[in-house]
Amino acid sequence: MNVRTYTICRVAVAAKASMARIYVETTIPSFYFDVRSAAEMVARRNWTRRWFDAARQSGDELVTSLAVEAELRNGDYPSRQEAMALIGGLALLDLDEAVAEVVDAYIAHRLMPRDPAGDALHLAAASYHRCDFLVTWNCEHLANANKFGHIRRINTMLGIGCPMLVTPLELLKEGIDDE
Repeated sequence: MNVRTYTICRVAVAAKASMARIYVETTIPSFYFDVRSAAEMVARRNWTRRWFDAARQSGDELVTSLAVEAELRNGDYPSRQEAMALIGGLALLDLDEAVAEVVDAYIAHRLMPRDPAGDALHLAAASYHRCDFLVTWNCEHLANANKFGHIRRINTMLGIGCPMLVTPLELLKEGIDDE
């Protein structure tokens, strides 16, 4: 990532309006209840909890989709029920034919992996429904600065929104040293 891209992304995150629409992707409820003890996993769990708990109390609109619910329901991990309950009160975005067409475009333009029910669907839902942010710990296919330009070009071509793809750490209002 070049310095200009990093600066633009940081400014956009720092300037987040008080009423942002934030798409909560599957990794967020998963990490909220993660039980792994490796230092990196503990840090991600703590940042996820701090961000999610604060976001629920803020004026932000947290949304998700049936795709997230399905991934959580079909997962095999100890805190599946708790993760599903965590997002239970969030508004669900429609996953209609228009969103499916965006998924097809992402796959055709090699923007996302070929699985139409995976990362492409999350990005398509957040983009089509004009979310301000898509929050995720998926840094390979979603919160990946190397993909921002490509995503922006395709979404502009499609005439849809382009959410900032961020981790919970990037949306924390306080610094990471404030723990």
